[in-house]
Amino acid sequence: MTSTALSVKNLHKSFRGSLFESTKVAVNDVSFEVPLSKVTGFVGANGSGKTTSLKCILDFIKKDSGEVRFFGDQVLTPEVKKRIGFFPERPYLYEFLTAAELLKFHWDLAGGGSGHADAIDSVLKEVGLLEVRDRRLRTFSKGMLQRVGMAQAIINRPDLLILDEPMSGLDPDGRFLIKEIMRRLAASGTTLFFSSHLLHDLQELCDNLVIIDGGKILFQGPFNQLKESLSLNPLMNLEEAFQILRKKNQVQS
Repeated sequence: MTSTALSVKNLHKSFRGSLFESTKVAVNDVSFEVPLSKVTGFVGANGSGKTTSLKCILDFIKKDSGEVRFFGDQVLTPEVKKRIGFFPERPYLYEFLTAAELLKFHWDLAGGGSGHADAIDSVLKEVGLLEVRDRRLRTFSKGMLQRVGMAQAIINRPDLLILDEPMSGLDPDGRFLIKEIMRRLAASGTTLFFSSHLLHDLQELCDNLVIIDGGKILFQGPFNQLKESLSLNPLMNLEEAFQILRKKNQVQS
C-alpha cells in the first residue's frame, strides 16, 4: 500500500526571456514527497517557485524535465484527476452564476453524474454558504468567494487537495474560516498540500513542510526536524527558522 499522495522528482522548468533577456530558471531540480492523510505546507517567499511547481505538477504548464507521480506510481490520467481537488491563488469564478450553479458546473466537469443536489447543499453547508446558495457571485465578498472556491475544490470529495495561497488577501475572519475548513478536511483523512508565504498559518496547520527558495528545495520534513537540523532554540517560530535557513543557503551558494 502506498504511503505518498504525491511524489516529485528532479522537476525543472525555465522560461525563455525576450530578445535581450536570458532564460529564467523558475524551478531547478525540485524533488519532494507529500505523505498520505497529512497536511503538507509548501513554504516560500513570493517568486520562489511555488506556483510554477504546482502548475507543472498539475500539467497546466509543461515541465522541461522531471517526474510527477500520484498515489504511488500513477501519472495524471483522467481517473487520477478525479481524485484531486485544486484551488488556485487567483480563481476565476463566473460572477453571473449563483453559488449553486457554479458548483453544478464543476460537478459536471468532473463527471459527477447524479446526486449533485445533495452534494452541493452538503458542501455549501460545510463552508458556511448554504443560506446564499442562490445568490449571484458578483454580490459575494472576498472571503465568501474564497469559501465558494474551496467548495468547488472539494465537492467531489478528493483524496488529495492542492491549494495555492488559500488565505492570501483575506481578513482575520476569512483566514480563520478557511483554516477551520482545512482542519475538518484533514481530520476526515483528506491529504492537503498547500502553498503559502503566511508562515504563522503554516506552522499552525502543517504536519510537514517543503521549503523552496530560488526554485530549489531547501528542506522537507516536520518543523521540529528543521529546528534540530539548524540547531535552533526549540521555542523558535517558523518565520525565524525560515530566515535562518535562507541565509545559510545563500552563504553556501
